[in-house]
Amino acid sequence: MYKRIAVAAICIFSLSVAWAQQAPAADDACAKLAALALPTAKVTQAGTVAAGAFTPPGGAQLTPEEKALYAGLPAFCRVTILDTPSADSAIPIEVWMPVKGWNGRFRGQGNGGFAGQTDFGGLAAALMQRYASGGTDTGHSTASGIDGSWALGHPEKVIDFGYRAIHEMTAKSKAVVEAYYAKPAAHNYFVSCSDGGREALMEAQRFPADYDGIVAGAPANYWTHLIANALYNSRALFVDPADYIPGAKIPAIQAAALAACDSADGVTDGVISDPQNCHFKPATMVCKGAETNACLTARQAHTLELLYAGGHNSRGKLIFPGYLPGSEDGPGGWIPWITGPAPEQSALYGFATGYFKNFVYEKSDWDYKKADMDDAIKLAMEKTAHALDATDPDLKPFLARGGRLILYHGWNDPAISALNTVHYYNELRKATGAKQADAAVRLFMVPGTQHCAYGPGASIFDQWGMPQTAFPDDAQHDIYLAIESWVEKGEAPDHMVAAKLTDLGPAAHVLMTRPMCAYPQVAKYKGAGDTNDAASFTCVSETK
Repeated sequence: MYKRIAVAAICIFSLSVAWAQQAPAADDACAKLAALALPTAKVTQAGTVAAGAFTPPGGAQLTPEEKALYAGLPAFCRVTILDTPSADSAIPIEVWMPVKGWNGRFRGQGNGGFAGQTDFGGLAAALMQRYASGGTDTGHSTASGIDGSWALGHPEKVIDFGYRAIHEMTAKSKAVVEAYYAKPAAHNYFVSCSDGGREALMEAQRFPADYDGIVAGAPANYWTHLIANALYNSRALFVDPADYIPGAKIPAIQAAALAACDSADGVTDGVISDPQNCHFKPATMVCKGAETNACLTARQAHTLELLYAGGHNSRGKLIFPGYLPGSEDGPGGWIPWITGPAPEQSALYGFATGYFKNFVYEKSDWDYKKADMDDAIKLAMEKTAHALDATDPDLKPFLARGGRLILYHGWNDPAISALNTVHYYNELRKATGAKQADAAVRLFMVPGTQHCAYGPGASIFDQWGMPQTAFPDDAQHDIYLAIESWVEKGEAPDHMVAAKLTDLGPAAHVLMTRPMCAYPQVAKYKGAGDTNDAASFTCVSETK
């Protein structure tokens, strides 16, 4: 749900562009864009930003890594636009274009959570690699990606957030790029995660001509049911204090799950390669004597079973898949996302209450404890599914024009169950046809990885948009280069390599690498060699 803008991961480096192109006379060409006519929109600012002179608006305190990022930016033409496609729309758009050395490509930026903020870090990362790039906050401004109050009484802004703003940003940005360089971008790419993954799939489904290559990470594409499941889980955890699982017990839950399943892939290393095949039973953790943090009460074990199983309605039908065992602990694990450091303090509780109060019931005093799940889902579908759900599996129009799609998801995502993406991929292959899908779509499931990145496994493959100095800058290690190589050279990525790093800064070094296998294959240890080296593993098809 959040897109983590990992500016700490971005290192400043020299980038030579083999096909560097001379831009127009920078100041004049950029300033003239102020008069550019755009349907439903107006250019509000156009001017050249000197190298290292940009500071993000808003006055937020920058980290040292962020300061270094912006200080290292080359000179660029910055165009800001206000787009008003409806009477209640006010969509700000940022378009950044390198003055010199444009690589001929456009990269669209996505959002996380309920959006509300433009991804300036993503724009900066793209600019460092000499892309033209565009971004938007999707039509509303918030200090937090969990804040859904902006939607109350604003159905047009919900549509903007759902699909319209990203498409508008893309169309307007491409027009600006063409006007500045006197030719369109040769190729257009969109790579994002979480709600950005939902935006990515929405683009492929609704606007198949917008992008040539799309990477959708951990997509929140079944939004109505994803947030309904968050409501279900919040009720299971927080309504009765006896059902709540305190954070102090989360490490023991992870340890028990790993004890049950870690060695199945041939290596005992704190990572379950395919947790679909892990059949850990919470009942085995029920306290035999006095309650401690190493065991669960019977009520807590039942709650844990519900979280793993996924929410169900009154007729027993699955609302949304449950979470997979093996990486419940850690700063990106269950405590911040699901259970919270205390009751009603988790991110998903915030999303559930924010969504149902403001989008669905339109009552700021709506009480989740009194909710009827069947009624909540029915009303959510009626009022918001068309705008928010990106579940259409038929991508024939996108694929027919040569579009390429990469999906990825961390197996141990505590925000969005990885099984949802597996389900969408399987439905896509049915709807599009297995032959066409296999030629143009890949799914990479990443073991030991939580939401978009992080966790105990190897989880970094340049999903943040700027190559790491700690491992090779090529299509096997960089998902941006993988989608570009596929679109531009026809080189399909049948496997990639992810890394676990000491940190995400320029001084990081590699602790472990593992193959990311094209689903349904999984990485299997060869039986010899360094278990921290991807070369010691091979991608195999498992028998379920």
